[in-house]
Amino acid sequence: MISDWFQRVGSSIPRGFSRYFILETLKKRPSTGKEIIDAAITQSGGKWKPSPGLIYPLLGRLLYEGLIEETKDGRYQITKKGRAVSDDLETLDKIVKNQLDVVFRMGNVGRFMAMDLIERITSMGNSLSANISYMTKDETQRYRRFLESELRKVEAAEKRPQGKEIRIN
Repeated sequence: MISDWFQRVGSSIPRGFSRYFILETLKKRPSTGKEIIDAAITQSGGKWKPSPGLIYPLLGRLLYEGLIEETKDGRYQITKKGRAVSDDLETLDKIVKNQLDVVFRMGNVGRFMAMDLIERITSMGNSLSANISYMTKDETQRYRRFLESELRKVEAAEKRPQGKEIRIN
């Protein structure tokens, strides 16, 4: 059962990753859909080959949400709003990586818990970021405060001397 789970999770790109990848790629430079696909293939060493059927509808959604815009030459570029969402995702990514570092130190049980947490957090984070354009300003600010609060907790934990008791909330 566990091996089936690892195969399912380990053999595919996590849900929502494509969206994040597009935003990160466009932060570097404006690109066409084909250039985004080629970048994914190159960066993954050929292990991930996103299809046009995945990338172009995602580009359409990102355009609709105002996270990217199309240039006159047919390339896509990230907007201020898109950059803010991407930055929030980077903050969440740092929080998760720091928390998972502690979990991975717990051995195999920690690794299993971490894989489950990664799937759940990725799904939750993607839902939030996908719907950020529908959130009120107050909801967006609450989301931002939550992420910042979690990051401060992780930073404080990193400063604590090793060997202290680990509390899991």
